[in-house]
Amino acid sequence: MAHSCVDNRIQMSEKGHRRAFRRLHQLWCITGCAAKLVHHRMPTKVDKVVRIHHKDAVTTPTSEEYPCGYHSDVKLALPDQSSVMSTPAEIPRVRVVVADSALIQSHLLTKALRSRRNFHVSTVALDVSALHEFMQSNAADVVLLAGNQAINFGLLRWLHVSHPTTAPVLLVDNYDRDLVVNAFRSGVRGIFLFTHAPLRMLCKCINAVSAGQIWINGQQMHYVLEALSGLSSLRVVNSSGQSLVTPREEQVVALVADGLSNRQVANELGLSEHTIKKYLLRIFDKLGISTRVELVLYAVSHGENRQAEWMRGSA
Repeated sequence: MAHSCVDNRIQMSEKGHRRAFRRLHQLWCITGCAAKLVHHRMPTKVDKVVRIHHKDAVTTPTSEEYPCGYHSDVKLALPDQSSVMSTPAEIPRVRVVVADSALIQSHLLTKALRSRRNFHVSTVALDVSALHEFMQSNAADVVLLAGNQAINFGLLRWLHVSHPTTAPVLLVDNYDRDLVVNAFRSGVRGIFLFTHAPLRMLCKCINAVSAGQIWINGQQMHYVLEALSGLSSLRVVNSSGQSLVTPREEQVVALVADGLSNRQVANELGLSEHTIKKYLLRIFDKLGISTRVELVLYAVSHGENRQAEWMRGSA
């Protein structure tokens, strides 16, 4: 009778083992290659799905730990569904305005930029009135200014003052020192050589300036730093092009036009504040004006920017 009970337990144990492995096999077939078989040797912490202990001379399943036994843990790990359902990050859209005086070039450029999915492109004529009317009812991140005519720095200054969050980019065939310095003084965020670079570089330029960066190459940077390190001067001339003031007075006019006070002008030139006042009275008399505001307006309308000679401390 005892032998019969042991035999029954052994048969039940074997049936339990077969049933357990049959279930594992079915799960494996269902999950296929998406499932992963993980095997641990004597883990300290078991996250179990099915636990099977084996020990020599032990034929029944048990949940106790045996010091001299062999312990294995079989677990089916399914892939993380969150990683499968993840979507790529959205590309920020950039609102681009093409202001070009050449109709065909404007059409081709607009068509090329619209092929990029993160650009929303509009077109407008290259003049202050058209840009002003467009910007009143539309927001823009970047304005591309191109055309065969001479560059209108007044338009650039108006755009910089009226729409400081918009980044103007100048599209040119070539440039020189005066163009670079005057363009960045007028508020542009980049100068792009339109005929010397591929479209992908223009797209990179647009994305850069829309993110608050400056698009400038090494030569352009050299021009700008050279202009910043030099002492500014305005050559004030009459209608015939003749200079009306001395070189020292030209420096005073330039510094006053930049917004410096008499004391700041004196510190810049290494002179006394009293001497600066004398220079201003002499300049007022020569130009037929009486206030600093009139001097600034006169300098803007009649002045020519140039590099000044260093004359610090001399009258």
